[in-house]
Amino acid sequence: MDPIPEPRFEQLVGRALDDLPEELAEMFDNVVVLVEDRHEDEPELLGIYEGIPLTERDDYGGQTPDVIRIFRLPLCGIVSDEDELVDEVYVTVVHEFAHHLGIDDDRLHELGWA
Repeated sequence: MDPIPEPRFEQLVGRALDDLPEELAEMFDNVVVLVEDRHEDEPELLGIYEGIPLTERDDYGGQTPDVIRIFRLPLCGIVSDEDELVDEVYVTVVHEFAHHLGIDDDRLHELGWA
């Protein structure tokens, strides 16, 4: 589908964050979510987690926040309508937050989130 405007896409990402199960959302620590058009080096990426997963944090005090980036253009490019986009944004948000929790791609694949 044609890319939707950035403000609307940001609403979809916000909705995905709001729809996360409360017990999962409560586990997030020192992480921000950003919306960008696409990854500079890997333009096909739907999202990316950049940081230190919770399972690897020993002496973490004073660190800058981890970052989850959700990419608008590739996500719009893999769907045919906004209903599919809503689903794909949610899956991407869950996938990247799982990395924040220390869950790797192999385990996400086993769980059906990759």
